[in-house]
Amino acid sequence: MSKLPTFIAEALGGAPSQPALFERALTHGSAGKDTYERLEFLGDRVLGLVVAAWLYERFPSEPEGKMSRRYNALVARETCAEVGRVLGLPPFIRLGKQAREDNASMSDNVVGDVVEASLGALFLEGGLAPADTFIRKYWSPFLEGQQRAPVHPKSALQELAAERRLGVPNYEMLARFGPHHAPRFRVKVDLGRHGEAEAEGASKQEAETAAAAALLEKLS
Repeated sequence: MSKLPTFIAEALGGAPSQPALFERALTHGSAGKDTYERLEFLGDRVLGLVVAAWLYERFPSEPEGKMSRRYNALVARETCAEVGRVLGLPPFIRLGKQAREDNASMSDNVVGDVVEASLGALFLEGGLAPADTFIRKYWSPFLEGQQRAPVHPKSALQELAAERRLGVPNYEMLARFGPHHAPRFRVKVDLGRHGEAEAEGASKQEAETAAAAALLEKLS
């Protein structure tokens, strides 16, 4: 690869000494064996550590539960994907022919994975300090946009069901479809005679979240 995204040099203060690390971070499994998966594993942990420490400093009086809700929103795949699009990553992602035709570079799963892999490469190249600075810069709009700790739709549905004595929400996966590199899931959540809703997502968890949000809207 002859060109790497400019944010890499900006984050490091110069060209990387190990450009192959960052090329690997941009390589999807459909493009060959030397993929981003191991770097994504590392980058996910780097992101989690930095965000947890950041929240601990930023909200010194908040209890663990509220910080956890903020944390989950900030490290979510959807947030990572949004950061990746802000950075202009999709055109740099290396994909196999079929994955390109399926527009995998627009998938939240793929873009989010590449962002985490890039964090892993950044950590290996320069240590925790540049990764910390990078994360605080690009995740800051998402943190500052949280006027209060967000409540996850599944938690909100469970709390509403308990408050109204509607029973316990039951989630059922109805289908898994789409290509291997960009699967889609369809899930149903129901509260018996009190209502049900279905939704799709790029992961089972994402579909459950969307279904919970849809049922909450029906019940509100």
